Amino acid sequence: MTAYHPPKIASSEITPRGMYLRRREFLGAAAVAALALSGTDAMAAPLAAAKSSYTVDEPLTPIKDVTTYNNFYEFGLDKGDPAALSGKFKPLPWTIKVDGMVGKPGTFDIEALIKEFPPEERVYRMRCVEAWSMVIPWDGFPLAALLDKVEPLGSAKYVAFETVVRPDQMPGQNGFFQSLNWPYVEGLRLDEARHPLTLLAVGLYGETMPNQNGAPVRLVVPWKYGFKGIKSIVRITLTEDQPKNTWQLTNPQEYGFYANVNPAVDHPRWSQATERRIGEGGFFGANRRPTLPFNGYADQVASLYAGMDLRANF
Repeated sequence: MTAYHPPKIASSEITPRGMYLRRREFLGAAAVAALALSGTDAMAAPLAAAKSSYTVDEPLTPIKDVTTYNNFYEFGLDKGDPAALSGKFKPLPWTIKVDGMVGKPGTFDIEALIKEFPPEERVYRMRCVEAWSMVIPWDGFPLAALLDKVEPLGSAKYVAFETVVRPDQMPGQNGFFQSLNWPYVEGLRLDEARHPLTLLAVGLYGETMPNQNGAPVRLVVPWKYGFKGIKSIVRITLTEDQPKNTWQLTNPQEYGFYANVNPAVDHPRWSQATERRIGEGGFFGANRRPTLPFNGYADQVASLYAGMDLRANF
């Protein structure tokens, strides 16, 4: 397994403290109003998340866009469907089963995990394979903290994830989107899963995770395309064999296992060289910007893929 090193966040990427505190004071009030406008029935209690050094100093995507422009096919195909159709979803009580090649398998209550691993806020760039991007303040704890609890065996090389199946609460699982097989599944290499940037997010903008964004817990891997961010996780399995992911199973010509952001490799149906930042206006290209290798996290994660052909391992 490739060794990893704690990420070195450049000083230019750290938000000045005074600016950060003024911004948080404003956003704390704005978040509640925006969540109400989105029509979500998610948990609404504020999170007491500690500030983190894992912060990019870029304008945040407005919370209204973050909570109403989503890919969450369990609730429908359109970007607005998750916000419109997730009101019946019940994110509590919630448990995550962790099993496979571990010394101490177990089932963990998400509220207990939040108490054990108090969330911290991390402002991450997020890049979608459809050539759009956002900057989101996530609240969560490192996936590595949960993996440490179950003591991975030396034979474990990969981590597989599985989302919940509730067709009575998730209309996309009830015949609405027939081309996917449920549950939605994802996977990481173990060293990717244990990297300090990899987060189990339980909230955003200082609020508990809205239903449409993956309540109550989702994966955030900021150097990969957004479809790696499996939502509403109920099972994590450590394995020796590389797991398949849903989009790889559905369309292997277009989607691979790694999903690292690589602007030099086009998707078969669109270019990945530039991206449109949601919330900045200019839908027809005025706000397009160059896509960064590994979504701008190359200094932190490129060593994980030393010697690999990133065109073949897409």
